[in-house]
Amino acid sequence: MTGKRRKLDYDFAQEVLEVTEPEQYRAIGDATRQRIISLLTERAATTSQLAEALGQPKGSVGHHLKVLESAGLIRVVRTRQVRALTEKYYGRTARLFMFSDMDESEATEPFMFFRQAMNEYVDPDPEGPEAGGWSTLRHARIPAEKAQEFYEKVLELADEFAEYESMPRERVYGFVAGVYLTDLPELPEESE
Repeated sequence: MTGKRRKLDYDFAQEVLEVTEPEQYRAIGDATRQRIISLLTERAATTSQLAEALGQPKGSVGHHLKVLESAGLIRVVRTRQVRALTEKYYGRTARLFMFSDMDESEATEPFMFFRQAMNEYVDPDPEGPEAGGWSTLRHARIPAEKAQEFYEKVLELADEFAEYESMPRERVYGFVAGVYLTDLPELPEESE
């Protein structure tokens, strides 16, 4: 693959944040907050900038920022004096959020990333130059260790996808993948 490595206008407090607290899961489980976190992957932003990008009132976005900040998922990365006010720029606390297993009563649904991807997906103009979505689904009857090994490869690919430098005026593409246990039955032995 070709492309430039993404360079942010702020430093992450840490490379990876393991999301384990119910408060963090609740904070990230909201569609607007997911979009805020995604936008902050590109660069630090103010409440006003985020409100404009999301098409929502500043008060509503400010509320979501407080929830994310309280959960330790974002932080103020710099400030700027504008007349008599101090403008705050928010950024993510980590480049990557890793989600740990939680008790079912505490966690949001396990496929929230797929739901987010479905909510973000837009049909491309069939006459336009943008490519549409590409997807595939496969099943494999393998041991748990192999599933874990494959998941680690998927994470590497996801990291590679996310490392590209953001290009102004280009469309945003998403990448979602998962390895999950299914309830697909096994075919009975074939009789001769």
